[in-house]
Amino acid sequence: MVTLEPVDGTDIYIWKYLPSIPAAIIFIVLFTGVTSANCWRMVKTRLWFCSAFAVGGLFQMIGYPARVFAHYHTDQIGPYAVQSSFILLAPVFYAASIYMVLGRVVRSVHGERFSIVRPSWMSKLFISCDLLALSVQGIGGGFTIHADTQELGKYIAIVGLFIQLVGFGFFVAAALVFHMRMRREVAKESDSRPKVPWRQGLKMLYACSGLIIARSCYRIIEYIMGLDGYLLSHEWPMYVFDSVPMWTVQAFSLFGSQTNCSLAEVVRMGMCSWK
Repeated sequence: MVTLEPVDGTDIYIWKYLPSIPAAIIFIVLFTGVTSANCWRMVKTRLWFCSAFAVGGLFQMIGYPARVFAHYHTDQIGPYAVQSSFILLAPVFYAASIYMVLGRVVRSVHGERFSIVRPSWMSKLFISCDLLALSVQGIGGGFTIHADTQELGKYIAIVGLFIQLVGFGFFVAAALVFHMRMRREVAKESDSRPKVPWRQGLKMLYACSGLIIARSCYRIIEYIMGLDGYLLSHEWPMYVFDSVPMWTVQAFSLFGSQTNCSLAEVVRMGMCSWK
């Protein structure tokens, strides 16, 4: 029978519970499916900006198998570090793709004058913020795998999550400003409404952004509560507040919602309108 064990040669338990094999396998299947479909569509439509979504999915496909392995090896730091780092960092890549989508939506409707950030700078600005968040969270995640630097790693990871949260907040504000200005313009010039489904694209952006922001808030609270807090001592919160929302983001980016309009499809139609 598998039991929770301390790290080899110490009395320190890096796991507070035995990772669930069935739960991890479910999300291995889910992320493998949606990532494979994402890659297929990316190649078919040549929307290479979606590669960031694919990389995020690949991170998930590495993280959850590591949890299965960790079930049998709770005394090893390696599996814990792999699953923690890859699952923590995957949403940063989702965010990068979402940032690129907004700039393309703005250009597809020739709405540059309605955006508070120039579309040519949009990807550079927000992805730079994303890379900074990625680097800081990665450093923090690395420190948390060692007992003597766990506390420092926790605070570094929190800083990285706050950077991501602030960047995303500004991004959503930029999208909202563009949305309101564009809506007023369309109302005045009803005869020249864009053929691109830009409203559906923005709704998808809001949905994905909201899920990522909610997930970042969960992770911040998790780290603030500490290693002995309820969130890190129980497994279900991670699946409910991280795994499910992030799979939903990746599915939204691919399949769309009730509007039957995916982010990739909006951008594809927008690119066609430039020709």
